[in-house]
Amino acid sequence: MISEAKLNEEIAAIIANAIREDVGPGDYSSLACIPETATGKAKLLVKEKGIIAGVAFAQKVFAYVDDQLEVEVMIQDGEEVKVGDIVLYVSGSSQSILKAERLVLNGMQRMSAIATKTNAYTKLLEGTKAKILDTRKTTPGFRALEKMAVKIGGGENHRFALYDMVMLKDNHIDFAGGIDQAIEKTKNYLAGNNLDLKIIVEARDLDEVNAILKAGGVYRILLDNFNYEDTKTAVKIIGEQCLTESSGNINEETLAEYAKCGVDYISSGALTHSVYNMDLSLKAV
Repeated sequence: MISEAKLNEEIAAIIANAIREDVGPGDYSSLACIPETATGKAKLLVKEKGIIAGVAFAQKVFAYVDDQLEVEVMIQDGEEVKVGDIVLYVSGSSQSILKAERLVLNGMQRMSAIATKTNAYTKLLEGTKAKILDTRKTTPGFRALEKMAVKIGGGENHRFALYDMVMLKDNHIDFAGGIDQAIEKTKNYLAGNNLDLKIIVEARDLDEVNAILKAGGVYRILLDNFNYEDTKTAVKIIGEQCLTESSGNINEETLAEYAKCGVDYISSGALTHSVYNMDLSLKAV
């Protein structure tokens, strides 16, 4: 995963681009009817039960739009919320509050939905050693916030992007000429370019698991679309040689069974690509 500094850099870029996109040359609705000197106060209201996420993000948005806005946080990221709860109050320039409103809500509604889904998945894994991972199946331009939401919900982040971990999937293996060639070329490339990156390799069957282990130097083997029995067998074969990850169309109905197979991680694109925004609103007080 990327560093905290890099994550903050990504979030700052998201905020700057989103405000550019939404505000453009000016919020003419507010400019037309609200005096520049007008001040006000608004509350962020919860309208649906779940796990709140994006409070820290909202604070960054308000500060970016107007560093004179004052934010009073009532509920922190990761806390359970119910209908009627007030997450925060923001006070200051009325024009500034309205300028920041939509980005705050868009971000927090999606982040809270992801955190809520992730939290539900982690509860299904209780009693096993398996941990839930996200994937790169994220909204373009919004990845940093979605991965932050996964962590807020109790999950763990997979690689952030293509540059912070090597992941050799089926196409890499086929294009490289096979597992041995793909892994050997990767090791040579990393050494030649002085890159200290972990290597994950996808296995499509038990023969490929054995081939990956024989090649060596792999951090984790991804068991892609394995059934329960083959997953158990793969875990036994791999033992302590490297970590294991199950992936491929795993959902609420199958998650716990895969965890019982003994894998270390289970990755799910559904955490980020199949959620419905949590209902939140920003209302003048």
